[in-house]
Amino acid sequence: MKTDILNFPCGKRQFKKNRIVGGEDAQSGKWPWQASLQIGAHGHVCGASVISKRWLVSAAHCFLDSDSIRYGKIMLWRAYMGLRTVNEKSNHVVMRAIKRIIVHPQYDQSISDYDIALLELETPVFFSELVQPICLPMTSIIEICTTVISATFVFFLGHLARTLQEARVRIINQSICSKLYDDLITSRMLCAGNLNGGIDACQGDSGGPLACTGKGNRWYLAGIVSWGEGCARRNRPGVYTKMNLCFRFAATSWLFFSGLSSPVFFLRSPNT
Repeated sequence: MKTDILNFPCGKRQFKKNRIVGGEDAQSGKWPWQASLQIGAHGHVCGASVISKRWLVSAAHCFLDSDSIRYGKIMLWRAYMGLRTVNEKSNHVVMRAIKRIIVHPQYDQSISDYDIALLELETPVFFSELVQPICLPMTSIIEICTTVISATFVFFLGHLARTLQEARVRIINQSICSKLYDDLITSRMLCAGNLNGGIDACQGDSGGPLACTGKGNRWYLAGIVSWGEGCARRNRPGVYTKMNLCFRFAATSWLFFSGLSSPVFFLRSPNT
């Protein structure tokens, strides 16, 4: 079986047979790489994806401080995996504290470019039917996905949907999306949704996965929920960080802090 960069199986589901606007409830274990990043009484703040026993990937903008909350303060965060509902309490739910947050060194807050961050868990998780890693793509989504025109993604949306949602979206041509957003789309971004509106990621979905199936029915992290205008508006598709162009950052950070490689990038973490 083909494996990811740390040589373990990824992108396989073992379940037995920002809410997505226009989505539907997902079955437990259907998307085992989905994680919910939460802060105390504030509850769910952002989504994330499990990529190994110790690492999650999310959006950099999730960790920008606001006037009232220091989102960059690592000790505030908890990652929950194996959830189907945001506040689920069961033996199947896995919770971990965060040890390290690594924001891409080229992240540009003003235009949301390189909107990606890695999170190291304080202790590793054990994979199960409800918790599995998603594969990271090294090539473009067109080369990976057997079904290029659509992808499946699932997120939480704080106050509108308490249950994990899923929706099938269409990947929008890069030049078309760039025109729709007045050339604000960089090469590190991709657009997905429905140009007629009705299906989209939304507030609270940030950092969550845009996933697609590849050869062997394996799931790959094609994108990370980044930004957009409103929710499910006509000609305003969701904008995602293009994961394959950030693969080097993810791989080298992951390997370096796991003690397996030398750093390629100069990495920075928010103040603790």
